Amino acid sequence: MDRFKQLETFVAVATRGSLSAAAQAEGVAPAVIGRRIDALEERLGVKLLVRTTRRITLTFEGSAFLEDSQRILNDFQNAEASVSLGGVKASGHLRVTAPAGFGRAHVAPLLPAFLDSHPDVTVSLDLTDRLTDIVNEGIDLAIRIGALDDSSLVGLKLADNRRVVVASPGYVARRGTPSAPKDLAAHDCLTFGTYGNQARGWQFVIDGQLVSMRVQGAMACNDGAVLRDWAVAGRGLAWRSMWEVGEDLKAGRLVTVLDAFAAPDNAIHAVFPQRRHLPLRVRMLIDHLKNTYGNAAYWRG
Repeated sequence: MDRFKQLETFVAVATRGSLSAAAQAEGVAPAVIGRRIDALEERLGVKLLVRTTRRITLTFEGSAFLEDSQRILNDFQNAEASVSLGGVKASGHLRVTAPAGFGRAHVAPLLPAFLDSHPDVTVSLDLTDRLTDIVNEGIDLAIRIGALDDSSLVGLKLADNRRVVVASPGYVARRGTPSAPKDLAAHDCLTFGTYGNQARGWQFVIDGQLVSMRVQGAMACNDGAVLRDWAVAGRGLAWRSMWEVGEDLKAGRLVTVLDAFAAPDNAIHAVFPQRRHLPLRVRMLIDHLKNTYGNAAYWRG
């Protein structure tokens, strides 16, 4: 029990950003929270948090442990619900938001089967590339891709998301294959306007360091499907997710370049407000998405 309590305390501190906030939520003194964290770090033999008078930050090991800890706690809650709720059915309305391209391809098609299994649930799906304020806008569940910056929310990993630089075979034959990211300056790059990670540039690992590179080209669009279409048409290089271009790569309509410099996976997360008791309908939808994405056959089409 002490070990599980340490896990809950670590997640509370990491997501709330301070010992005092976690202590206030639990109704105990900050010193109690501090002792639990100390005991957890001593037991694991690794530093999870860097504490200063002003803020708390996660170490590299702490970030990895947080994701696993959140998954374990969520699985435990689901296990309890499956027993304690017995024959109780998921019901009520679900408000879900997702990035437009991913949601159109990989969220919307999964909802009919989910509703067939849970006929007392209704869903409204908002597809937008705007970063929604899920607390103030009353969103039950958001699907987000990439790093999660808001510590007031809970994020559970649903799937990996590999990003690749692609071009049509015709473009490569005509303009050549870049051998290093610096070569992109001599190429037509299809850019994503000002939204999300691409506003900071295309990301590569160069000499062991993650580097964001600004790229330029004659064509830009804030719709990933259009960028994919332009790349297939031979108009330039595009930096896209595998979930967007996997079928084109298998069919030979696109090829990848600069694979040796590929950035780490940008995970797909289910994100929701911090709640002591997550509604059953939300938990069931998260499980539905995770089980589907976790099946390798799903991504192979």
